Parts: sequence; C-alpha cells; structure tokens
Amino acid sequence: MKKILAIATLLAITPSFANKNLINTNKETQMTQAPKDKKSIYQFKVTDLYGEEFDFASLKGKKIMIVNTASECGLTPQYKQLQSMYNEFGGDNFVIVGFPANNFGSQEPGTNEEIATFCEQNYGVSFPMMNKISVKGKDIAPIYEFLTKKSKNGLEDSEVQWNFQKYLIDEEGHLVKVINPRTLPDDPEIKAWVKGK
Repeated sequence: MKKILAIATLLAITPSFANKNLINTNKETQMTQAPKDKKSIYQFKVTDLYGEEFDFASLKGKKIMIVNTASECGLTPQYKQLQSMYNEFGGDNFVIVGFPANNFGSQEPGTNEEIATFCEQNYGVSFPMMNKISVKGKDIAPIYEFLTKKSKNGLEDSEVQWNFQKYLIDEEGHLVKVINPRTLPDDPEIKAWVKGK
C-alpha cells in the first residue's frame, strides 16, 4: 500500500515538474526567437551644407524621406518634385533630408557652397540638405551604412543603385521602404505613405 501511495504521489508531482519545465522552455524559446528591436535613425547627428549640426532626434514623430542627390545627373530634375512634396507636406508630419553624393559618375563634383547655391537658384530647395558624403563603398557614411544594412536597420539589406534613391523612415525612426532612384518623389505610392494611407 505504501508503495502504491508513493507511486501515486510521484505521478501527481511529476506532471507539474514537467509542465514547469515545459513552460520555462517555451519562455526561453520565445525570448530567443523574439525579433530584436528595430534600430532608429535618431541615433545620428550629421552636418548640413552650412556646417551646422543636424540631429535626427529632432525629427521624432515625423515621417522622413532621405535621398542622395547630385547636381549633374539625368535625374537631377527630381529636385523639382522633392521641393513640391516638401511644399505640400513638409512641416510637423513630414520632412525630406537630402545627402549630396559624388558616388555615381562624378555627378556631384561641387563644394558644399556650390551645391547650396545650385539647389537654391535652380530649384528653390528649402528642405534640409546635408554635407556631401559617400553613400557606398569603403568610405560609406555611418547613416548610409545604417540605411543599407539589415543588421543595423532591422528591415533589409540594400545598395544605393544611383543618385536619387529614396529611403522612407516612419514616425518612430524606423526604415520602412527603399524606393528606386527612377521612381519620382511625388509617386502616388509615396504620397499615400506620407498621407498615412
């Protein structure tokens, strides 16, 4: 009788131990499989065309379009659509940030001062324009390393294909979409995203 009681007690206790182990195992599995928090663009401070610091943390709560620009490219007229988008939507909820780059066909040879003059005189650019940087290769700027590497942005790996490639950043500073250079800045898909549709 004592043996039967001992076995019954053991059987009654064992499932609870097994269940505890199962629960713990599941928790551990969930924790290790949980996606890492997406990293944010807000960690970056860059320099604008005029030598002033530009802190991306100041854009919290806004949708952001980041675009690499060039003054002597067949796609340079996209400045017109960029400025039009900025005129229509720029403000509390949306901003465009331009990064001049000379990575493609040496189509941005100018100094920061020359780029600023070109943008203002030819397209009336009033959205923030940053210091000329490299958007690919060994000397890639840290912010573009973030934009192009999944391990840093949490979304996808990409490569800047040409001038005027667009990166869309949501209101929490996360990369959400990479847009082809030839897609115009005022494309209906982009406008719908800006409007929140």
